[in-house]
Amino acid sequence: GIIQRMAMAGDITGLVISHYRIIEKVGGGGMGVVYKAEDTRLRRFVALKFLPDEVARDPQTLSRFQREARAASALNHPNICTIYDIGDENGRAFIAMEYLEGATLKHHIAGRPLETDTLLMLAAEIADALSAAHGEGIIHRDIKPANIFVTKRGNAKILDFGLAKLSLAPDARAGETTLTVQDQATSAGSVMGTVPYMSPEQIRAKDLDARTDIFSFGVVLYEMATGTLPFRGETTPVIFDSILNRAPVAPVRLNPDLPLELERIIDKCLEKDRNLRYQHASEIRTDLQRLKRDTDSGRLTASAKPRPTTVSPRPWKTIVPAAAAVLALCIAGYFYFIPALHGKPKLTDKDTIVLADFVNKTGDPVFDGTLRQGLTVQLEQSPFLSLISDQRVQDTLRLMGQPADVRLTPELARDICERTGGAAVLDGSIASLGSQFVLGLRAKTCRTGDVLAEEQVQASRKEEVLNALSQVATKFRTRVGESLTTVEKHSTPLEEATTPSLEALKAYSSGRTLLLTEGDTAALPFLRRAVEIDPQFAIAYAYLGRAYGDLEDPRLSTESTSRAYQLRDRASDPEKFYIATSYDLQVTGDLQKAQQTCENWSQTYPRDASPKKFLGLIYTVFGKFEEALEGSKKRLELHPDFPLEYSFVASGYQMVGRLGEAESVLQRASDRGLEAPEFFIQRYDIAFLKGDKARMERQETLAQRKSGAAAWMLNHQAFAEAYSGHLRNARKLSERAVNLASQMSQPERAALYLVPIPLWESFFGNASETKRSAVEALGRSKELYVEYGAAFALALAGESSRAQTLATDLETRFGEDTGLRFSYLPALRARLAINNRQPLKAIALLQAAAPYELGLPRSFIHGNFGALYPIYVRGEAYLALHQGTEAA
Repeated sequence: GIIQRMAMAGDITGLVISHYRIIEKVGGGGMGVVYKAEDTRLRRFVALKFLPDEVARDPQTLSRFQREARAASALNHPNICTIYDIGDENGRAFIAMEYLEGATLKHHIAGRPLETDTLLMLAAEIADALSAAHGEGIIHRDIKPANIFVTKRGNAKILDFGLAKLSLAPDARAGETTLTVQDQATSAGSVMGTVPYMSPEQIRAKDLDARTDIFSFGVVLYEMATGTLPFRGETTPVIFDSILNRAPVAPVRLNPDLPLELERIIDKCLEKDRNLRYQHASEIRTDLQRLKRDTDSGRLTASAKPRPTTVSPRPWKTIVPAAAAVLALCIAGYFYFIPALHGKPKLTDKDTIVLADFVNKTGDPVFDGTLRQGLTVQLEQSPFLSLISDQRVQDTLRLMGQPADVRLTPELARDICERTGGAAVLDGSIASLGSQFVLGLRAKTCRTGDVLAEEQVQASRKEEVLNALSQVATKFRTRVGESLTTVEKHSTPLEEATTPSLEALKAYSSGRTLLLTEGDTAALPFLRRAVEIDPQFAIAYAYLGRAYGDLEDPRLSTESTSRAYQLRDRASDPEKFYIATSYDLQVTGDLQKAQQTCENWSQTYPRDASPKKFLGLIYTVFGKFEEALEGSKKRLELHPDFPLEYSFVASGYQMVGRLGEAESVLQRASDRGLEAPEFFIQRYDIAFLKGDKARMERQETLAQRKSGAAAWMLNHQAFAEAYSGHLRNARKLSERAVNLASQMSQPERAALYLVPIPLWESFFGNASETKRSAVEALGRSKELYVEYGAAFALALAGESSRAQTLATDLETRFGEDTGLRFSYLPALRARLAINNRQPLKAIALLQAAAPYELGLPRSFIHGNFGALYPIYVRGEAYLALHQGTEAA
């Protein structure tokens, strides 16, 4: 429109656009021209930005702009420039934003380092803003000083959040080159950002996440600290080379007044491998705030103090003001410490809490265990607080020689707290007062017993107790140091997050406890009872699905998990993540979606170990063994008394070929008195890989004494025999494993132990035996891994028609499953193509498997078959083409 072109030309002063009266032009750049305007409805000044014609005229670009603006407008944060309104009526595409007075950070730097106090204050505010935006899933993609405003009051404001991907031209204000594309700015293959501030993954046009903003923020921090850019060059390729391959041009210590700790923070932001960077902006904010606190109070450690500089003698007239400044600093320090000495201390986002059982003074057993479970749900919504997990509590009780069902009194909880390195114990009580109920909470430090916080609330009747518990939990979170922002964002009331029924919550609490102490069979009746009382109880369905899965009932597991997914809106935020992940792992098999959910979960709740455990499994399937290993090692540090963590670490070392370290980890578990069926299997496999038959036999003997490991071990023994060419022995061992699993009421596992028999027979060329044993396996189960194994064996044996029918059925029933799409079907259909004398087609079909073919498909994890099959079939295809070198 005409007004759009007038706006870009700068001659619309005095016009009224929508309900905004244009006052004056205040700036312009690649994203458009900015005017100061008056909102005639609300009587306030706004900044009105008119977008370039390229945006205004292109419906697709304009639609994307509107979506981004809506997302950005949800960011209500003091350090993010607020978006009030968007408009595109009559050809006038504009956004109305908060009107700011001041100058950009680029103007403040102007080639000179900032003062340390100013730098730390602004940097902490920027990090806080990034943390808030990333928490909403919004990435800026173009963090640079020109996009950060410093108000007249000295506060930082990030501009254009969520809109950076629409930048269409060089930034005229900054004189910087901005590389852009017109769509799909976060997809692999596109490049977005301002060259000197781009992350390595931006340059390589890879998928972006919040960590790209962290790298760009590191560049900004460096520039704030030194007045110069860390990566420089006369041309874009030279700058790209510097970012990708070289350290910064000069270290931060060019400014001798800066603390060493700041240099460490900047270096961590500028890690080229994003897995080695800060993973969350909140971590940077915490480190900066701690550094500012120590700088302000004079409490810097030796390694963090500014480096000494040579000081020439000063005349008395300069010493007197300096002495006065020192005195003022001492007075300020005194008042800084007074609240800490005389007020109640607070927790930090590094501390952990042990939750004791509630003291029930009412005589009503419905509150026993129920209130602790309800409080757990409430506190686990907090990204700030971290509870010692029930699993770790159970492990610690075992090491203390306590029974699993012992009551967690405040005294016992404090002992657990000290043993696990926790910071505080939280105990609660409930008492009746006539027809009313009084709930109390109290937090004490583990070591000294000092009271951190106390809260009390009343419920007018029994039905209001859960609501009162939600209220007291919210008050407690703010009292011990959590920000009001996160409390308000993550505080779904118990009646909405779990159930309004005390009886249902009690049944669920009992089921969760029994899952840990006695296993799935004992827990199942209580979890079923919970959903019978409240058919809308989402998280109870999720754990019911998990129990059915562990008990080899895939149909009921799928039903319960699917029901949980349908009801996921009736759950707390962490429970929603758990339900969504369980659904994709147990029902759809979509590991890519599960990975995305877990990464969002981990970003929102960085101290929660659950998403990291799921990611370890997913990374293993995708062949990202190093990532899986690093995650397992970190979890082991946090949970040194949890046996399975040792198993995960040992498995990780085994996958990367570091067998000695795998053995050492398992030995560490034994030295701590820890044991798990997995340990026998892993020691056996390591001995097999080393060719140590004596150790293999020792593990066979030990495993036979453990009911949870005997059938599993027979399955691995059968594999070793088949590998050695002893097919008859392998078949006998597999049949023994099948019979033992059947006796233990594990029909799915029995079928999985049977599937390798037709596979081995087919590899050995025994077609008739392959067909017989494949039919037997399919008679036991039609689940994904069993049906795939039988189909692949039949394809190898030349039974193409039956294998093709099974392939079609697999795709129909399990089409979303990642393993099926990227491993099982490509290998199966490629083998069928070879049977049809179409080796070139086979090679083409196997291209889909290439990204994941070095991973461990879940059929291998569950049934010890399926790994490397796409590679094997590709080799067969090249042999059929008489291309021996490629086949080898």
